Amino acid sequence: MRAIRAPLTLSSPEGETVAAIRRTGPLSRADLEQQLELSRASVAAVVNTLLSLNILREVGPGESQGGRPPQLYAINGAFGYVAGVDVGATSIDLALADFTGRILERHDEPADVRDDPEPMLEHIADLIAGMVAKQNGRPDQVLAIGIGVPGPVKFAEGVLIAPPLMPTWEFFPIKAFIRQHFPAANVVVDNDVNVMAIGEASAGTGKGLDNFIFLKIGTGIGAGIIVNGHIYRGHDGAAGDVGHICIDYNGPICHCGNAGCLEIMAAGPAIAARGKEVALAGGSDFLRKRLEDNKGVLTARDVAEAAKAGDRAANEIVRDSGRMIGGMLASLVNFFNPQMIFIGGGVSNIGYRLLSSIRQAVLRRSTALSTRHLRIEFSQLGADAGVTGAIWLALEHVFVVA
Repeated sequence: MRAIRAPLTLSSPEGETVAAIRRTGPLSRADLEQQLELSRASVAAVVNTLLSLNILREVGPGESQGGRPPQLYAINGAFGYVAGVDVGATSIDLALADFTGRILERHDEPADVRDDPEPMLEHIADLIAGMVAKQNGRPDQVLAIGIGVPGPVKFAEGVLIAPPLMPTWEFFPIKAFIRQHFPAANVVVDNDVNVMAIGEASAGTGKGLDNFIFLKIGTGIGAGIIVNGHIYRGHDGAAGDVGHICIDYNGPICHCGNAGCLEIMAAGPAIAARGKEVALAGGSDFLRKRLEDNKGVLTARDVAEAAKAGDRAANEIVRDSGRMIGGMLASLVNFFNPQMIFIGGGVSNIGYRLLSSIRQAVLRRSTALSTRHLRIEFSQLGADAGVTGAIWLALEHVFVVA
């Protein structure tokens, strides 16, 4: 790989050509003429430019209906590196990929998102540099870095706006900080659930779907919304903040300051808190013992394991959480009429008890027409949705298209 001064500027036909080949795989010039509705001369000029820049490479000939098989063109994986970073409330997950999106190096570790941004981002930059070094590469060969963060993001500037879980990160210049370490890289920052939705649309079951919702259930609850094949961020980047939809005006006070938000009543911490209440009240021998073994700490995973073991109280907690989430989703289904809803995030590991409860609530509360073809499934990518989406987010923003 050679050093590239990124982001490079491509013409619109050049950018569309790269996107088409990335989306569908190797294409011939005739394929590109048909897909992009360009003349033969225009496609020839575009392909020759991209070959000269080493963005495309020639691969084996395609199938022929008679005569000479057409030459196919593919993305050149050796053009440069991209990195994906999924910052969660309690962990960071990183991957280094080649220019085709193939993951070369991977790393994850616990983290506390409430920490100040400088030391965490410095550590992330060091980890990326270390992965590049393992590939015998250099930092100036990193062309783009996609970063997902758990909070509302003003996308154009790449800054967090009033993030409830990480207040010290508000307006912190993440892009500029990371570019100090990787000056050739275009750094792109987005909300973590948007990034997961991009991952599902690019490399998961959502590939080829025009309209779907990705719902993350973890420490918080949020939705990534794909509309006509593209992520929908809203005017200020706040679209999908469904965890703060009120489901009980007399409910507990959320960390956002309002009462009865879905997140404070049905997310991971709420499931754990209910489990602890049941354990202390003597309503579950399983949870009581787990609470003792964990020295007074109980997690949503403990409740999930109790439910899987047949604990009645734990199963009721899981069903209640699913009903509340499904009730909220029913309103989105009636409003948006998606093809699919994908469920992801750490709490989704509770399994099919939770999924079944969500499905039942959606079907019970949504209109018959809006659910006629609706499917609600776990994310195929699972825990990889965030880092996969961050890689594809980076790939989408390597170039400036003029």
